[in-house]
Amino acid sequence: MSAKPEQYDVIRRPVITEKATMASEHGAVVFEVAISSTKPEIKSAVEAIFGVKVKAVNTTITKGKTKRFRGRPGVRSDVKKAYVTLEEGNTIDVSTGL
Repeated sequence: MSAKPEQYDVIRRPVITEKATMASEHGAVVFEVAISSTKPEIKSAVEAIFGVKVKAVNTTITKGKTKRFRGRPGVRSDVKKAYVTLEEGNTIDVSTGL
């Protein structure tokens, strides 16, 4: 099963934080995904791109904070994250992309 170009639009980038590292110890990988993407789209994209079996997908939307840019108020964009739980025996190394 090969990855289609639109599947790379669903998954933006892996999230590498302390919380994401703790989730990876339990077989989960965290990705930043498109706001409009659905759980079935995320599941099929991860399975196609990385060649693994996905057990579950949990999503969360973080609202953008109001910050000041060069003294002027601005708003960071909203971010959707997907916590992808993998089947037993499947792994994704987000540091190398394999």
